[in-house]
Amino acid sequence: MKKLTQIFFAMFVLLLLSGSSFAQQWSDAQKDVWSGVEKYWQVSSSGDAAGFMSYFDDSYMGWSTQTRVPMSKANTSKWVTQDAKNSTTLVYSITPLTIWVKGDFAYVHYTYEQLNKNTETNKTTPSAGTWTDILMKENGKWMLIGDHGGRTSGGSSNNSSE
Repeated sequence: MKKLTQIFFAMFVLLLLSGSSFAQQWSDAQKDVWSGVEKYWQVSSSGDAAGFMSYFDDSYMGWSTQTRVPMSKANTSKWVTQDAKNSTTLVYSITPLTIWVKGDFAYVHYTYEQLNKNTETNKTTPSAGTWTDILMKENGKWMLIGDHGGRTSGGSSNNSSE
């Protein structure tokens, strides 16, 4: 339980630091892109697989560090749907590192930390990693057309607690 408390504290500090520095560093266009990223993370973390997939353009091709090859929107949807059935996100934080915007296209490099709970085993698993999201604005909404990244630490059974 002590380790879980430490994880929550670290995530809280990250949220405070990222929130206060974000407002001072980014242009309005960059803030708009980041707001889109925050929206689909919120939807994904709520367990709404269909809602999350609504942020994926039909042309999407992404490559998670957990897969051997890039995957289409249809293949990604299968995995996202299954994950939403088996896991609940308890808490997460995302921190932007680079946001590039040119017209209706953007990419974002960012880090994430999250704590998930397996609905079958009731075990919690922390993980952290990096993502690069490639986005295109369609009808006022930032849509994923590609991404690459995933877990770089955490997630082993040794880090889990009940």
